[in-house]
Amino acid sequence: MSIYQRVSVDAALHVLRDINRNMTVTQNHITTGMRVAKAADNGVYWSVATTARTDNKAVSAIQDALGMAAATMGTAYTGVENVIDVVSEIKAKLVAATEDGIDKNKVNEEIKQLQEQLRSVSESATFNSDNWVILNNDATPTQPRQIPASFIRNADGTVSVGMLSYHIDNTPVGATSSKDARYLIDDRATGSGEYGVLTSAYFATELGASQNYVLMESKNGTTTGQVVISLSDATTKGQIGEMISVVDAALTQLTTVGSAFGALEKRINLQNDFASKLHDNNTAGIGRLVDADMEEESSKLKALQTQQQLGLQSLNIANATYDTVRQLFQNF
Repeated sequence: MSIYQRVSVDAALHVLRDINRNMTVTQNHITTGMRVAKAADNGVYWSVATTARTDNKAVSAIQDALGMAAATMGTAYTGVENVIDVVSEIKAKLVAATEDGIDKNKVNEEIKQLQEQLRSVSESATFNSDNWVILNNDATPTQPRQIPASFIRNADGTVSVGMLSYHIDNTPVGATSSKDARYLIDDRATGSGEYGVLTSAYFATELGASQNYVLMESKNGTTTGQVVISLSDATTKGQIGEMISVVDAALTQLTTVGSAFGALEKRINLQNDFASKLHDNNTAGIGRLVDADMEEESSKLKALQTQQQLGLQSLNIANATYDTVRQLFQNF
């Protein structure tokens, strides 16, 4: 009888090695929760999943940007809504001032307080140091602002970022008019308040008023020739009527601005919902490619553990022959 390694022992060792190797792979799947953890596991799936993960990070950044934009837009819309209420109060005060015997000076004091409130509300409509209702020197009224809205991977592998245009800024067609007043206040040093509903004199000039009435003056712009709406004992009913017409025209434009803010806020919310669903779908797609089926892997591990026990028994049986040979020589 040969005492060299037998074929049966080789076979048992080979089977046991395969079982142990498969057990290691299965245990890694269970530990990491992934069946494709690196490129060596499956190059194609790993590549697709890695690209999808990077895209998902970009989509998450888009969601953050949309969330900031929605908060800023909501703040701006609230500011416009409050300004409309205050301007309506000013209009009511002016109407009341047309009554005979009313103290116009007292009414004027109330109007002054309301005008100060307009400035306060406009300046307070700020989120994260960004105010979309006041036009300052660092902004151009004819250039629309843009909000990152989507991350796009094109068929040729190139990527781009889709934008939502900030429709409050409209490029004027022809000469500037009151319809181009898309902010509440225009405080630019290079202007005359024309892009702010509350600071634009175009409402008065287009109505043919005797004076260039405005609800308030621009802080930095040229205001020569403008007259802030106010009352005194010398104010005539005709002048009050012109003021009422100017305020009413401003209210109409404020409604237009509020509608534009509301429409953009709705669009932002819809896009944010889409981005959230897209992120979830990408995550699910990645999972289908690389995640391990824990139930299947657990069952496989149990089967491999049983196979390992049987393999060890087979190896013991194959090695038993060597013990028999050794026993034959014990008494010599």
